[in-house]
Amino acid sequence: MNKLSVYFRDSYRELMEKVTWPTWQQLQQSTMIVLVATIIITAIVWVMDFGIANVLELFYSLFK
Repeated sequence: MNKLSVYFRDSYRELMEKVTWPTWQQLQQSTMIVLVATIIITAIVWVMDFGIANVLELFYSLFK
């Protein structure tokens, strides 16, 4: 049990004293970068899905 309490105490101390937390501005900037990247990747996947669906529909219509 002593090892567990030492682990939690050391973990807490490391989080409070050794970790460099981002500022509010850095956090907002990182969030915006992730949001924009997510929107761009979503749009790319949507375009690819739409294009492949149309190509396959055309391909299948040739064999009806």
